Amino acid sequence: MPLLVLMSLILVTETILIKPNRQGATVPGDIIIGGLFAIHEKVKNYTDLYSISPPQFPNCSGFYTSGLTQALAMIHAVEMANRSPMLTSLNITLGYRLRDTCYDVTTALWAVQDFTQSYVACDSSTNSSEPDKPTMAVIGASSSEISIAIARELNLFLIPQISYASTATILSDKSRFPAFMRTVPNDKHQTRAMVKFLKDRSWNWVGAIITDGDYGRSALESFVSQAAEEGICVAFKEVLPDSLTDQEKLKLSINRTVNTIVKNPKVKVVVSFAKSIQMQMIFMGLNGEVSNKKVWVASDNWSTTKDILKKVNLTDIGDILGFTFKSGNVSVFAQYLRDLQHNSEDEINPFLKEFIKQPDVGNITVAVDKLLKQDNSDMFFSVQLAVGAVAKAVAELCLLAQLRKVTIEKEGVNYNFDSDGDINLGYDVSIWQETENEVYKSDKIAEYDLFYANFTYTKKDQYAFESVISKCSNTCEPGEFKKTADGQHTCCYECSKCPENQYSNGTGKFYMGQCYMCDKDKEWSDSGSTRCNSKTQEYFEWNSGFAIVLLTLSALGIIFLFMISALFIWKRNSPVVKAAGGPLCHLILASLLGSFVSVVFFVGEPTGMTCKVRQVMFGLSFTLCVSCILVKSLKILLAFQMNFELNELLCKLYKPYMIVCISMAVQVIICALWLNLCSPFKDKKSLLKSNLMECNECSDVAFGVMLGYIVFLALVCFTFAYIGRKLPQKYNDAKFITFGMLIYLMAWVIFIPVHLTTSGIYVPAVEMVVILISNYGILSCHFLPKCYIILFKKEHNTKDAFLKNVYEYARKSAENIRSSSEAEPESKMSNSVYTISNPQLVSPLENVSAPKPDLKVYNARDAMMPDISATI
Repeated sequence: MPLLVLMSLILVTETILIKPNRQGATVPGDIIIGGLFAIHEKVKNYTDLYSISPPQFPNCSGFYTSGLTQALAMIHAVEMANRSPMLTSLNITLGYRLRDTCYDVTTALWAVQDFTQSYVACDSSTNSSEPDKPTMAVIGASSSEISIAIARELNLFLIPQISYASTATILSDKSRFPAFMRTVPNDKHQTRAMVKFLKDRSWNWVGAIITDGDYGRSALESFVSQAAEEGICVAFKEVLPDSLTDQEKLKLSINRTVNTIVKNPKVKVVVSFAKSIQMQMIFMGLNGEVSNKKVWVASDNWSTTKDILKKVNLTDIGDILGFTFKSGNVSVFAQYLRDLQHNSEDEINPFLKEFIKQPDVGNITVAVDKLLKQDNSDMFFSVQLAVGAVAKAVAELCLLAQLRKVTIEKEGVNYNFDSDGDINLGYDVSIWQETENEVYKSDKIAEYDLFYANFTYTKKDQYAFESVISKCSNTCEPGEFKKTADGQHTCCYECSKCPENQYSNGTGKFYMGQCYMCDKDKEWSDSGSTRCNSKTQEYFEWNSGFAIVLLTLSALGIIFLFMISALFIWKRNSPVVKAAGGPLCHLILASLLGSFVSVVFFVGEPTGMTCKVRQVMFGLSFTLCVSCILVKSLKILLAFQMNFELNELLCKLYKPYMIVCISMAVQVIICALWLNLCSPFKDKKSLLKSNLMECNECSDVAFGVMLGYIVFLALVCFTFAYIGRKLPQKYNDAKFITFGMLIYLMAWVIFIPVHLTTSGIYVPAVEMVVILISNYGILSCHFLPKCYIILFKKEHNTKDAFLKNVYEYARKSAENIRSSSEAEPESKMSNSVYTISNPQLVSPLENVSAPKPDLKVYNARDAMMPDISATI
């Protein structure tokens, strides 16, 4: 046990005393800038965790050409700054220390030790007592995962760090990373641009692939949340391991990702934030497995790394759309690369020497050619901005504080860090294209503006990816809405038609999710409608054929009334007119006029006034009509068919105009109460496609009482007329009154069930028909026979013909009395009912043997003889 402790202490001591690895490119200067670049793609191996040997510097493998060109961009930018008047006037030069991160966090932390620790270079050819100058700023790294790790280390010494490619959103948090800055936007802008690009093409069913770590997780979270806001669903999310050392684990993840892509054929668009080497492995795994080509949306992490297609064809993969940072003119750097082949061996840095020794390179000329083919202009420009910012801050003699405020000018354009320490350049969208020599290049098709959050398309060509459809379900057509099952993605749904009185008139997430209600009071729509239609106003219109017929009948009735009234006035002294009621018949004609006129108020669009007028006008006018006919019926009954005792009483009560006034007063009270307590009003009944404009009677009870009262008077009138139906045939008003009242009663009995079961615009027409039937019934039965006699049977319209008719009726009545007296005892005959009011009308030629009537009866009837004779 003590031995083990002693060995552990020795190992710790050796670890502390071990020097940081100083392999890299170094150039002295007054101000030293550190540089971290991924010269190699991965770490080959680490010290065995169970070994007790001291830690060793990682062994990197897989030369990364893009990382070398980025490092050369920094060297060129430093040389340009040293030649600038800004530094030469101050007699200050910049030096650099470039280190390889190997795309590995641990390796990068080893390199950072060279920037943060002071030590004596014992093996230096110069004065060994002179220490190395401290690193004043660090350019890098490209990976967000590495930048986050080294930023924590550099924060301890407040060494400014400017990254040219790390985009993780977390790095914008100045409370945790006060010394970190970058010359590119953070990932929230890139994911927003991606979502905008997907939305513009209606790609709402996509996959996502990331590399595990702070960068990948942050980018995925930002992308998914912003995609959800725009109605874009992520069908699958594949997370690949950050470490490339464990090849077995990496292959399992790659195979899983490939299977996921193959099993989702509807996902035609895949967004990837993975590493370039991982995407190369995925493409190799998919080669020949994907029947339908896909669109690959590449983040800045691999959008310019064309080497990943060495072992596959672009035509087999589909289309690759790369999001890169906007850049400026880097033609000067291209010339710098061409001039490298003229440099001596001593002027070539160790990284470039290693590149020349690669099997596929061999010499400086081939190396330069391969470097020129690297399409990393955005990275080169970002590196130049970073070095330019350091140079400007050095000139201000206050490095960290001044870096936040520095303005870098490039070709007349000024660039500044924002409050988060970012330079928001914007993005370019490029499509990968294959040339004849199987060399891949990018063709910029669009630019994204961060401020306005929109794209400006620089190419108008119709690319193949424009026709790609990446949806779980087809877009619902206008008039449909999407119906999503529980547990499903919102992008997977069925399209169903909007129900009645609902509509949808567009597509996209703001329309397909639901149908909108029509205003049921004003609008309607059928199932599957794209808009609401305005409801029409329906009512019993004036131009309706049925309305024209009914109005014509009403007009004809009014004309007949005026003609009959004129005829009766002309023949007012004739027996027929007197028998028809004399002045009372003109009152009946006036009431029928009001009833005919009331029909007009049932046609046309109802108003509050017409709804009140039409029922009241008909009720009052027809009540007047029936009241007058009731008086006539009562008078006829008094003349011929009354018992003596009852006759004597009714003769005293018989006041024609008073009876009419009392009957009318009752109806006036009913209508007045109706109008004051619950008056009829204009109402609107909403139908499916229209609004039915109608009159609401408000109180069916009041309406029924008004009609019921008229029916009651008609029944009384009918009863009286029926009793007196056996009057002289040629002047028998009782029979015609009976028919008239019977027609009225039958019409209104039929009206009740029809009115209750009828709906729509023809409800007013039903009542109009009943009113016209009632009016024409009275007109036909009460007045037309009289007109016929006056016009065509003038010989019957004389006093002699009238008396002859009465005489014959009296003779027959006498014979009936005589036969009755022979059959009954005299005591009973003394109380018999007399059927003739004036026995003197009986001809003396007839020897009628009859009991002597009571003189009181004659006296009572003689007082009424003028009117009664006229009635007969």
